[in-house]
Amino acid sequence: MRLGAHESIAGGIHKAFDRAASVGCDAVQIFVKPNRSWAVPPLSQEDVTLFRAKAEATAIQPTVAHTSYLLNLASPEEDLWHKSIDTLIIELERCHRLGVPWLVLHPGAHVGSGEEAGLARMARALGKVHGATGALHTQILLETMAGQGTKLGYSFEHLAWLLNQTPEGERLGICLDTCHVFAAGYELRTVEGYAATMEAFDRIIGLERLKALHLNDSKGKLGSRKDRHEHIGAGHIGLVGFRHVLNDERLAKLPGLLETPKSDDLHEDWENLTALRDLLEASPLTSSQVEGENQMLPIEEVI
Repeated sequence: MRLGAHESIAGGIHKAFDRAASVGCDAVQIFVKPNRSWAVPPLSQEDVTLFRAKAEATAIQPTVAHTSYLLNLASPEEDLWHKSIDTLIIELERCHRLGVPWLVLHPGAHVGSGEEAGLARMARALGKVHGATGALHTQILLETMAGQGTKLGYSFEHLAWLLNQTPEGERLGICLDTCHVFAAGYELRTVEGYAATMEAFDRIIGLERLKALHLNDSKGKLGSRKDRHEHIGAGHIGLVGFRHVLNDERLAKLPGLLETPKSDDLHEDWENLTALRDLLEASPLTSSQVEGENQMLPIEEVI
């Protein structure tokens, strides 16, 4: 598994690679615009060139992007719904230019309209996005959620419904977050529980749709529905749960990305990555061993 962490783009989007390299990342996750603002600063050709050069120089791959947390494509409120669609299209266009193959998206919250209405709203929004981005190569990954509040995507059935009901739904993939699925009630800690969770995922969604993992321990207990990330081994999943994930050969070629709390010197990322690597029963895969052609989109596709 290509292990890494979400890193800041402060000071320039290419700076994420310097931060990732400093803590020993093999892969990295980023935002492609400021996360807490609707404003989208221009992405210059110099930005793109620097980003691609850093990616090549550090050999950190793949890069996975995450959408702004402001987006809610399940919202019943028209202005927010349309703004979310427009911003997602912009983020996909930025990923495409940068050569980022995957963009992780939260399935949204129904905020009182009900799960059925929220899911239908989400599928309709994604259909609009697909209709506007047919020439782009970046794939949207729907993230498994914890089920806090009115957020959707906490069950595998929710995600399967979206994959099946969204126009051009075959273009969608899945990002599995360990904290979220555990908080949603899916066991990871026992051999039998982990096997049952992954069997359910494969039966309901299909393991071939899984493209990335978020590796976060959980401050909340199993089924707590609390979306609160903890350092690896310090939460209720514990090291034994992550041992199951890391040594599952079906997941071996996927990026596994931390979204755990960190300070300015990023020492927590180093410690969490070390903890994960210590759980591997075999040597980590090298870059030359990683299969798949779309670790970064070819430059000729985006000029």
